[in-house]
Amino acid sequence: MTDHHIDLMPATADIPSDKQRRFMRYFTAVLIDLVVLNLFAEYWDRVFVDTFTTSLLAAILLQVLLKVTIAIEHWVIGLFKGKTGGFNTFLKYFLAWVVLFGSKFVILDALALTFGDNVHFEGRWHGLVPLIIVVVVMLVAEELVVRFYRKLA
Repeated sequence: MTDHHIDLMPATADIPSDKQRRFMRYFTAVLIDLVVLNLFAEYWDRVFVDTFTTSLLAAILLQVLLKVTIAIEHWVIGLFKGKTGGFNTFLKYFLAWVVLFGSKFVILDALALTFGDNVHFEGRWHGLVPLIIVVVVMLVAEELVVRFYRKLA
């Protein structure tokens, strides 16, 4: 009798390339965002997504926009690297906050332009507060998964 499960396992374990690691990081992040978005759509009447396909596409768009936002935030903070003084410190954090907060308006508009009424958030400031809550939960969920993964090592 042969062990069929052995045939399914590779003979050697190759170390993943940087491209493979990056793919898995973004793939996992999109799936986490998809789950979070769908849970909010199912259990909170302020978040509406018409179909699973739309939520998948919205999760991809959200992931791209969040990564761009974080890159811009880091770029803004980098402008103040090596600069001392209270005013520079204030400007660094204030401008980073402006980027992070302002990006939510861009995200809301991008979702509206891309999906129309198929994805929308209802509430104060045209759904900005529910969007911020959903995005924060997405980021927290991603961080929790990363921390759990690192503890497995």
